[in-house]
Amino acid sequence: MSGSSPPLRVALLIVSTTAAKDPSTDASGAVLKDVIDQEGGGRWQLVDSKIVPDVVAQIQRQIMLWADVAVPEGVNLILTTGGTGFAVADHTPEAVSALLHKQAPGIVHGMLAASLSVTPFAMMSRPVAGVRNKSVIITLPGSPKGAKENLQAVLKTLPHACLQAAGQESRSLHAGGVKKLEADAGINSSGGSGVGHSHSHGSGHSHSHNHGHDHGHSHSHAGHGHGHGPLVRHTAPSANPMSNDPKLGPSRRNRESPYPMLAVDEALSQIKEHTPAPEIVATKVNRDLPGSILAEDVKAKANVPAFRASIVDGYAVVVPQDGNMKSVFPVVSVSHAAPGEAKELKEGEIARITTGAPLPPGATSVIMVEDTVLKTLTDDGKEEKEVEILADKVQEGENIREVGSDIKADSLILQKGEQISAVGGEIGLLAAVGVGEVQTYRRPVVGVLSTGDEIVEHDRPGELRLGEVRDTNRVTLMAAAREWGYEVVDLGIVADQSGSLEERLRGALRQVDLVITTGGVSMGELDLLKPTIERSLGGTIHFGRVAMKPGKPTTFATVPVKTNAGARVRKVVFSLPGNPASALVTFHLFVLPALHQMSGVSPAGLTEVPVTLAHDFGLDKLRPEYHRAVVTVGKEGVLLASSTGGQRSSKVGSLRGANALLCLPAGDVPKKKGEKVRALLMGGVRCE
Repeated sequence: MSGSSPPLRVALLIVSTTAAKDPSTDASGAVLKDVIDQEGGGRWQLVDSKIVPDVVAQIQRQIMLWADVAVPEGVNLILTTGGTGFAVADHTPEAVSALLHKQAPGIVHGMLAASLSVTPFAMMSRPVAGVRNKSVIITLPGSPKGAKENLQAVLKTLPHACLQAAGQESRSLHAGGVKKLEADAGINSSGGSGVGHSHSHGSGHSHSHNHGHDHGHSHSHAGHGHGHGPLVRHTAPSANPMSNDPKLGPSRRNRESPYPMLAVDEALSQIKEHTPAPEIVATKVNRDLPGSILAEDVKAKANVPAFRASIVDGYAVVVPQDGNMKSVFPVVSVSHAAPGEAKELKEGEIARITTGAPLPPGATSVIMVEDTVLKTLTDDGKEEKEVEILADKVQEGENIREVGSDIKADSLILQKGEQISAVGGEIGLLAAVGVGEVQTYRRPVVGVLSTGDEIVEHDRPGELRLGEVRDTNRVTLMAAAREWGYEVVDLGIVADQSGSLEERLRGALRQVDLVITTGGVSMGELDLLKPTIERSLGGTIHFGRVAMKPGKPTTFATVPVKTNAGARVRKVVFSLPGNPASALVTFHLFVLPALHQMSGVSPAGLTEVPVTLAHDFGLDKLRPEYHRAVVTVGKEGVLLASSTGGQRSSKVGSLRGANALLCLPAGDVPKKKGEKVRALLMGGVRCE
């Protein structure tokens, strides 16, 4: 294929019932697009991408729509990803096999050989390859890592296959022999496809480190004067990826992250699985209780009211059998809400009573003051002596609040999992029934740490020197955590030195439950967070990359820590990107659900609502985006979403006024004004 030839056309079919419902859950599509764009030598053009569920008929229909159209309007290469395993719903190989006019077992062998050199579990994949009409069709695994490895294993040979399938004359294609074909394709004959597995070169040079296979390259440097022998590995590196070893120096760091790219939903599942369960503590019922989540059902310790009480101002009476109270009665006592002794009331006597006051012993009903007339006063003129009652057909129990009529003793008043608010009356309810202490989930303490030699305090006097950056992330994240009700410890700034970082993290993990760091999670030689967590602290990195924009290098880890009591517990570390927008977005998307889980809040994370777009929104072609937006209430209660402006991850201005994150899928076609999307609310919704 000459450099002046038009690019070969590729179509990508994502087979996933989950992604068909929610495209943002797919991670393989973006990975394969990256491989085609970055490693295809400019020979390919991705012309279409579709998502279908794991249904044979839908898989076949889409492939035929692409393959049954004549090239060049059709496509040269059809790639599918997903549905190639042993699961009950995996039907892709069967669907594709039935469509092929020619089988291509060599391509299948090439993919399996490449994967088997990494892990024996590659034999669990069932790839299919072949030709339909003039289109080459290849099925790839559904996992982003597996799909990437399989495509890389055969990609450089595929232009030749596609040109032959499209009808180009074989003699001209093969002119110059195999050596020329390999040279044109950029393939080293000793290295097969040139994908960079280089596991058995013997010389320890590891020639192809930059193709992203995560096979633990750059470890076989014996004999090169580095002062250490070869490292022995007993597990497949892909099964247990490790960060850079800072001791090996910058020339031998990973050229690509060894951590698989997870979809956002997968990352959230990892957080849910590995975040520690909430701790239960006894909490006093006082002004510090609001915000806490109950860890037990709460029952009333006493009746409310605890005595028979009047619900009106009026007169307590003993109702005769005929209910006729029309008469003039002597006022023999007064019953106020204040506690005190009261003598027994007899028929023919009445007692003045105020709202909420206990009924005198013997009283059976209360007559409202509006149904009476004052007849005489005491000699000093200060008290009522006689009152005429105008009521007839009076019944016992009128205008009385009976014992336990509001709340009965031992009845359930609050349930496990309820949050105590400062405005909802829960504090008063607990106090009313005599509950002075409740079991709650302890709210975790958050520590926030900034990393980097270039970071300086945001309020340091004077101008910045060349390369210095004011620390905006630490104050922003501390404020965000406090706004959500969590105690925050300022861990300051630590320089890009592994010893200093390890010491600071060890100290932090002794005093807080969850550490948030920013910076130091990308691929630079001074990005030490992951190595320090894994190699120095013995922690586990559960994910190190997420298929999203912004926030791709977000890292979630847990670290074993021994408490003062000698117990082993897990502490949580989130290493967020250094760019301000990325840090705040990933805090709300990932850190907040972990904090909620640790404090018993359910459901965890931001509240999701449907919103209507107030204008067109462009989409990122490769990754789902969490777009900073302002959501307001428009006419007839419709929630309208407007962008805060440029969304570059380093753009601090995009945070101003944002109260929501719009969940925008990856794609080529912009979302239009009036379309509905999901929004995650970070704050209160305003009126338009």
